[in-house]
Amino acid sequence: MFNIVLVEPQIPPNTGTIGRLCVNLGATLHLVKPLGFDIDDKAVTRAGLDYWKELDLVVWESFDEFLEAHPIDKYSHLATTKTDRLYFEVTYQKGDYLIFGSETKGIREDILLAHKDRCITIPMGAKGRSLNLGIAVGVVAYEALRQNYEGFEKITIANSLEEV
Repeated sequence: MFNIVLVEPQIPPNTGTIGRLCVNLGATLHLVKPLGFDIDDKAVTRAGLDYWKELDLVVWESFDEFLEAHPIDKYSHLATTKTDRLYFEVTYQKGDYLIFGSETKGIREDILLAHKDRCITIPMGAKGRSLNLGIAVGVVAYEALRQNYEGFEKITIANSLEEV
C-alpha cells in the first residue's frame, strides 16, 4: 500500500508501534540506520506485539543509501514541523514514500531545503512543539489510506454486531 520510512529512529517502542501499524496497513517499513536501539530490542517487539513477524521490513545502512535507491520525487512526502503545507492538502498514491525523521533531530535540513515542495506538516496548537513519532506516522498514513481506500484489503471481523 505505502512505504513508511523512519530515518534514524531513536525510541524502540515508537518503531514497534509503527511496525504494527504497517502490518495493519499493508505497508512496508523502511528503517534507516543508525538506529538508536538494536532491532531485536524487547521494547520494539513488545510494542509490535505478534505483528513484528508479519512486518515487511527493509533496513538501510544510511539515508544516502536509501536516497540512492529511492530519490525524492513526486511519490515522496517529507514530514516536518518546518513547513506550512498541511498533510491533508496533499494527494497520496499507493506506493508513496512517507518519510519521517528521528524523534530528536527530524529530517536533515539540507534535504528539506532541497525538496520544499515535498514537505508536509501536521497542524498543532501554539503550545505544542511536535507529536510522538508513532502518532505522526498514524495521522499521515491513515490520511493516505483514506484517499486510497478503494481496493484496500480489510481484515475480516469474525463476529459482526448482528451476531452479538
